Amino acid sequence: MAILANFPFFTESLFGVVRLKSGGKPGFARLFELLVLYFVVLGIARLIESSIGNAFGQGWQFYAVTLCLFLVLGFPGFVHRHLRRRTDD
Repeated sequence: MAILANFPFFTESLFGVVRLKSGGKPGFARLFELLVLYFVVLGIARLIESSIGNAFGQGWQFYAVTLCLFLVLGFPGFVHRHLRRRTDD
């Protein structure tokens, strides 16, 4: 989960495959990528849960907490991309 949460901040191409013409990836593309990767993680977790036994239904609280956890796990990538001071020596 932590690797996928940081992935959009360490690549300049969309999903690591599609190279954008503008040279850099805009902020809305990073947010879209984060949202899609969150649903990928949920899908993988659901598959694992259903392969072990019965998959339980979840309420909106579960999705709110897991989304917040996903965003917190992606914070190191955000710091690396946007807040770190770059020195050009």
